[in-house]
Amino acid sequence: MPKKVKKMINAIKQALANSFSYENYRKHVTELITKGLSTGHTQSEDLLKYSELNESRMNRLEKTIQVAVEVKTKLENLDKKYIWLVLSEGWCGDAAQILPVIHKMAEVAENVELKIALRDDNDALMQHFLTNGGKAIPKLIVLDAETLEVVADWGPRPAGAKQLILDYKAAHGVVDEPAKIALQKWYLNDKGISIQNEIVEMHERVLS
Repeated sequence: MPKKVKKMINAIKQALANSFSYENYRKHVTELITKGLSTGHTQSEDLLKYSELNESRMNRLEKTIQVAVEVKTKLENLDKKYIWLVLSEGWCGDAAQILPVIHKMAEVAENVELKIALRDDNDALMQHFLTNGGKAIPKLIVLDAETLEVVADWGPRPAGAKQLILDYKAAHGVVDEPAKIALQKWYLNDKGISIQNEIVEMHERVLS
């Protein structure tokens, strides 16, 4: 086995060993907030504020997000067992919009087990899934449940959200607060449809 592949498998095993179910991830983030803390190795008032805001977003999305019928059918027809391992942090605005959607998808997919690992606690794995050299999250890593082979990865944003930020940065030179507000509006209007479609299409490419 090549050294790089062995390193990745070890990093995957370590991340799975300290990962959370969706429910336990939510509990962990909530418990930290009650102590005035956020997840991650860096603490600040801003990160705590974002974490609190994300709690409200996720609570709302859990009540409103629905898996599209055609997506549900495709997920139910997956004939192999997969682990969806997501690298995330409680303060991440994109993760707050995306995780509830992935959770709802995993719930209807009998052959999918969802696990969430904290980015800062799993840097060895994060280093294999950088976006333009950065540790952008959330990052969904699709694993063969038997072999732990990486069969696909997705993230940190659906294509429409990614393009919005690229266009904004090209026009304004920075990603500031108005850009973040525009991004949250994009997610609100999209209702999780792009996330669902892109993840299902990714699975279809793997199976074809």
